[in-house]
Amino acid sequence: MRWQKNGPFYQLRLERGEEILTTLTEFVHCRRLKSGVLFGLGAAENLRLGYYNLKQKRYLLRRFQGEYELGSLVGNIAWVEREPVIHIHAVISNQRLTTYSGHLFAATVAATCEIAIITGGKKVQRRLEPVSGLKLLAL
Repeated sequence: MRWQKNGPFYQLRLERGEEILTTLTEFVHCRRLKSGVLFGLGAAENLRLGYYNLKQKRYLLRRFQGEYELGSLVGNIAWVEREPVIHIHAVISNQRLTTYSGHLFAATVAATCEIAIITGGKKVQRRLEPVSGLKLLAL
């Protein structure tokens, strides 16, 4: 990964073969970022997206083999205890331009992945919210 600080935000370029969530988690940890929002695009392969079923309180996962365009990555950065949590939703498309979207669980960079992170000044935690079964932002 290559990165630079650009005024109030970071610009990152993930390299082919890097796992997106793992790379971002390491970056947040190493830079000691307290919170933030992120936006990105690029191309990835071997993706896993999920849809959260509120009644069952669990994610329904789907794998996407092969290469896909990352039309949009949107997410935020928070913490659960001492571990950063990168929460990203993705819109992906195949060569027919058929799109899919959902919570990003895994993706490996196929060509590039360009991400901008706008950092926050306060550390934001996530805490379990019993009604939904999700760890939501504790604001």
